[in-house]
Amino acid sequence: MRTPAATVGVIGGGQLARMMHAASIGLGLRLRLLAEGADVSAAQVVHDVEVGDYTKGSVVAAFASGCDVVTFDHEHVPTPILHDLEAAGIAVRPGPDALVHAQDKAVMRTRLAALGVPCPANAVVADEEALVAFGDAHGWPCIAKTSRGGYDGKGVWKLDGPQDAHVPFDGLEGLRANAVVVAEEFVDFTRELSVLVARRPGGQAVAYPVSETVQTGGICTATTTPAPGLRPDQVRDLKAMAMRIAEELGVVGILAVELMEARDGRIVVNELAMRPHNTGHWSIDGAVTSQFENHLRAVADLPLGSTATLATVSVMVNVLGGSRTDLLGGLVDVMAADPALKVQLYGKDVVPGRKVGHVTALGEDVDETTARAWRAARHLMGDDDE
Repeated sequence: MRTPAATVGVIGGGQLARMMHAASIGLGLRLRLLAEGADVSAAQVVHDVEVGDYTKGSVVAAFASGCDVVTFDHEHVPTPILHDLEAAGIAVRPGPDALVHAQDKAVMRTRLAALGVPCPANAVVADEEALVAFGDAHGWPCIAKTSRGGYDGKGVWKLDGPQDAHVPFDGLEGLRANAVVVAEEFVDFTRELSVLVARRPGGQAVAYPVSETVQTGGICTATTTPAPGLRPDQVRDLKAMAMRIAEELGVVGILAVELMEARDGRIVVNELAMRPHNTGHWSIDGAVTSQFENHLRAVADLPLGSTATLATVSVMVNVLGGSRTDLLGGLVDVMAADPALKVQLYGKDVVPGRKVGHVTALGEDVDETTARAWRAARHLMGDDDE
């Protein structure tokens, strides 16, 4: 039997690392943090913190030397640095050969096509002329994405016609070195879905229920789990597809497979993420084992926990920075009004549109549970009148 990792190094100090820290306590794991600054979200709660630049190989190598295994709060560590860590005998989970599929959309699309996974029609386009040709062939509007560096809606453009073909090439500057433009057909979707899988190094894997997600301006604003209206065979097939992707790519930890359900009935893969994911935040309070605990179990090579739900429906709503700056004062109000509600605050300064926390409501009825979650989130954002 392999000895589980005792010290887990997390690169990135955002709210995902903060919630990993909470999950690590009961597991008896020691968490070390390579943070962007001394006051970022996770650095406020993790005791063993180094501040440094994750794009510098020497900084990452020095940090990793004190860890049994390294994992991530984000997917932006340059792939060559991670290959160097593996060459030095340091466990990187997920490893660079898997992680590149979340870092580079062009690589991801090529690999998923080879696996026969349903995706929107797509192509790497070298210039405006190639993009116009793609749009003419697959229809306008179309979508253009930077292959690297985009997140939360950044680096994604909806192009209405050939006159917009210059936009993504103008927008590439400053996003990420070595990025290219990927053109995709515009999918007329009715909703977005997400499946999360946790996988250990030896191949044990578990899938969470399929979630329905709401995206606003490229940012996840709410999730409902399980996703309403899916047939049992659809749930089975989507879970099986996500498990297969995790196995084929060799993912260790959490894999999030983001999906679009098209108006014509197709369900296609939109994005991949290889870390705990916003669409799985409901699991902290709505599942037997949260995505954060299962991510740590996976990267430390511990047996995975049950993904069973604790209620008929779980609704998570993100708290985005709004007119209220006194989040703790708002917390008093929402907890008094709904004692069954669960709230996570991330320790961030309130900036308009920034994710500063989330609310989770558990219940029996989708509409009633959704109303409770949104009522609390709006109060914390100062949007009670909406």
